[in-house]
Amino acid sequence: MKTIGLLGGMSWESTDLYYQQINRGIQRELGSLNSAQIILNSINFAQIEILQQQGKWKEASDFLTREAIKLQNAGVDGIALCTNTMHICAPEIIDELSVPFLHIADATAQAVLQKNIRHIALLGTLFTMEQNFYKDQLQSHDIKVTIPQVEDRKFVHKVIYEELCCGQIHESSRLQFIEIIRKLKNEGIQGVVLGCTEIGMLLPDENILNIPLFDTTKAHVNQIIQFMLD
Repeated sequence: MKTIGLLGGMSWESTDLYYQQINRGIQRELGSLNSAQIILNSINFAQIEILQQQGKWKEASDFLTREAIKLQNAGVDGIALCTNTMHICAPEIIDELSVPFLHIADATAQAVLQKNIRHIALLGTLFTMEQNFYKDQLQSHDIKVTIPQVEDRKFVHKVIYEELCCGQIHESSRLQFIEIIRKLKNEGIQGVVLGCTEIGMLLPDENILNIPLFDTTKAHVNQIIQFMLD
């Protein structure tokens, strides 16, 4: 089994899901008392959030690259960044690594294509929905991407940072997310990518309004497990 390096803490709520799901997947595949060989570097999300709000993406990239190199120096065989938004820094991180980097958008694209879907809606932070780093990665797999209207984007972002990253699950927010998906369905989408690792906490169902949902955490975990056992 390979050792995976997890760069997490953004937020720790979703990193907890990674740790649980990877270990359960390894045990499911290998049985008995088998568990995953993981080295976790969990950073303080508050430091990253400040850089996000200030638009200091170069500083954020430098910070995450240093933390990824710590994992590489610890002897991991590959590295996964346990957050969607901070994949905006992925090119800079990859440039400094000599071990494989497992990209969450590539894992998500494979999950989408396996369902023969070519047009998805993307929900996530404002950074993920409005900037091109994530959409471009999905579109490189010939997947069309639609994002919600401005006010809906702001609502999704607010729920992620003020509720989900704090471990809070509110039924009113879940219902509003479903209403947002209803609007997007009218635009011809075939599926919805939950492009924030915390959204799956709010929408655990895999199908809403007859629209399949793609939990990026689950897709990334599956990619990680395949890499570890390859």
